[in-house]
Amino acid sequence: MEAVLANANRAGRNKGAAAAMGSMKPRPDIWYAFDDKDQDTADWYPQGLTGSDDSGNIGVPAFMISWYFRPTAGERGIRVSFLSPQTLKYQHALLVLAKPDGSYGPINIHAGGVACFGDLLYVADTTRGLRVFDLNKVLDLRTAQKDLGDGNRVGRHGGKLHAFGYRYVIPQTDFWRVATAGPRFSYVAIDRSGDTPRLVTGEYRDPGTDGWVARWPLDLQGGAPEDAYVTGHAKIQGAVSYDGKWYLSQAVNSTTNGRLRVFDGDTATTRPFPIGPEDLTVQGGKLWSVTEFRGKRTVFGVPL
Repeated sequence: MEAVLANANRAGRNKGAAAAMGSMKPRPDIWYAFDDKDQDTADWYPQGLTGSDDSGNIGVPAFMISWYFRPTAGERGIRVSFLSPQTLKYQHALLVLAKPDGSYGPINIHAGGVACFGDLLYVADTTRGLRVFDLNKVLDLRTAQKDLGDGNRVGRHGGKLHAFGYRYVIPQTDFWRVATAGPRFSYVAIDRSGDTPRLVTGEYRDPGTDGWVARWPLDLQGGAPEDAYVTGHAKIQGAVSYDGKWYLSQAVNSTTNGRLRVFDGDTATTRPFPIGPEDLTVQGGKLWSVTEFRGKRTVFGVPL
């Protein structure tokens, strides 16, 4: 990942896309905006957020943001952005499903949440569970074949690799699959505040207040969560637990500020939040989230 960040080809802006903050007061102390091209696109929407603190293995400060493709023509799947909070440079990589013939293709899911632990990246697949990607297995097309292939193709064609013009490709290596119809995995996070790190997942509901959050052992022994709770709120887009508290990110719409729901035992409080908040993570002693709407795409941090 250090090499990917060293070759980052896009530049974020400190406190750009301020429209994302809406009427929030006070505004976050810190936020980063994606570049104009990523602000304007109607094809790609950021959803999940995790970071190097979650991983514990990445040698430089970094955020990882998942995006899903809302196709106007064809399907380009999901991607992840690797962002340096030190330089504000970032790089996209395409997440793909490998095929037995040595080719690969896009993954058509919402990617509503993402979490990193060690070298493994967990991506929420709403009805199926969690897809897993190994960050030690990043394919650099420029190293593999000296060019990026055809920007309109993906996979192996005529002995050459293509990835819609992306330099980096990361194939899926594992799957936590839901055995039967049941819980939905809308978002995912890591709780590193205790002696044993745990995976946090949850379900988005709209309408309805019976969505849930749960904590799981990272080895998934027994196939059941350690604990689970009903959120009691609609449109929860992300959740994380930390030092005994639960933090829930609640959206409204593309023009109205969201809310941060905080639960500390039996005490519940509501804090102001930007427009379109999504997944949550903890990094550098702050709570971070990402906003999704066009012209309002930011990664921001607030106090825990």
